[in-house]
Amino acid sequence: MSDMSARRLRHEAMALQKNPVENIQALPLETNILEWHYVITGTKGTPFEGGYYHGLLRFPAEYPLKPPSILMYTPNGRFATNRRLCLSNSDFHPESWNPVWGVSTILMGLYSFMLDTAPTLGSVTTSAAAKRKFAEESLAFNVRDKNFCALFPELADLHVALELQKQLEPRAAKKAAANGSGGGGGGAAAGGGGAGATAATAAAPRAEEPGGLTVFVCLIVIMGVLAVILRLG
Repeated sequence: MSDMSARRLRHEAMALQKNPVENIQALPLETNILEWHYVITGTKGTPFEGGYYHGLLRFPAEYPLKPPSILMYTPNGRFATNRRLCLSNSDFHPESWNPVWGVSTILMGLYSFMLDTAPTLGSVTTSAAAKRKFAEESLAFNVRDKNFCALFPELADLHVALELQKQLEPRAAKKAAANGSGGGGGGAAAGGGGAGATAATAAAPRAEEPGGLTVFVCLIVIMGVLAVILRLG
């Protein structure tokens, strides 16, 4: 690695922290500044909405005079995973590379091509429904990668919060349904007469109050989601 490439990449890392690019995050490994991990967040109104797409930029020692390799790890329905992508700003086309381009322009170009349907070496063809399915499953896939969790801990926390929310929602719905059916029975008893209604109401078991543990878990989930929102904001 040359001093020129190291200086350039350190400058780009500081610039991205100071002026982040919408829906794009990128950070180098602490042990190797030539390897950058990125996450592209799928934008609203696209088949990739709600997805988090993790990949790698592998820069040559001659950067910025030569372009990087571009890979995507997260299944996405547009690009093959774990293989170099053939793009005009990748190492497949050094003849079209411009040294003025940097990490942010590379990733903006990648996402622009991701939204397109033009074929290239490394692209795949899938339905919009398949892309949406991949988007839903993207965080669960990404958290298996130790570099993803180390470099983007707020997204790993978001995955935990969303999984807890999924587990709690069916229980809350079941409890609400049980409480609703119990309330209906009480109303029917009330229609049968004053004294009978009073006796039925007195005899009816009280709806189960939410346990302290459930309330505590709910609070943890809410706090976790708020923390993630603040980090991403």
